[in-house]
Amino acid sequence: MSDKTLRQTVMDELEWDPSFNAQHIGVAVEEGVVTLTGHVGSYIERLAAEKAVKRVKGVRAIAEEIEVRFPSDKKTSDDQIAKRALDVIAWDSTIPKDKIQIKVQNGFVTLSGEVDWFYQRDDAEAAVRKLTGVKGLSNEVKVKPQVRGTDIKQRIETALKRNAEVEADAIKVTVQEGRVILDGKVKAWYERELAERTAWSAPGVISVEDRISIN
Repeated sequence: MSDKTLRQTVMDELEWDPSFNAQHIGVAVEEGVVTLTGHVGSYIERLAAEKAVKRVKGVRAIAEEIEVRFPSDKKTSDDQIAKRALDVIAWDSTIPKDKIQIKVQNGFVTLSGEVDWFYQRDDAEAAVRKLTGVKGLSNEVKVKPQVRGTDIKQRIETALKRNAEVEADAIKVTVQEGRVILDGKVKAWYERELAERTAWSAPGVISVEDRISIN
């Protein structure tokens, strides 16, 4: 697929998705690498736009430069965002609220701390990124290793083989002290994401380095 055709396909996908306004999003493509520019009205819209592009076949990489711009009457102070973030985490029974720390600077939220399971780390991010006033989010929460590396490797490889949407034989899994490295080649971006999500779902995983490339 040519860059021109891919650009039009990406633009069509952005226009088709109702979860954000694509009117102010710019698209450039060079050798399969898509660059998104412009602005949207919330952080959750920014994430949705990036997700939409990842669905398009032929996208090899994404450079996401979209800004979040709030109307002047919807701006929220950092201390308000921090308080709301603490509240939503406290309300979620799946998240150990005493283990998550929150920092907010100019609308950008940083989560830190240490939890026992990846889903707790993921749930904390999912809860906070929906808050009004959030321009960006960095999730630095760590997961404590609980399982031996050989067990982690085996569980990930078995899970990949169970998934009909992932070509498991094309992916190599390496585990070092709870740190997972994924290598190989897949045909589409969603396969890469599925493989990474599968790796994160294994108990004891503290980080995932995704080196999988897209053909």
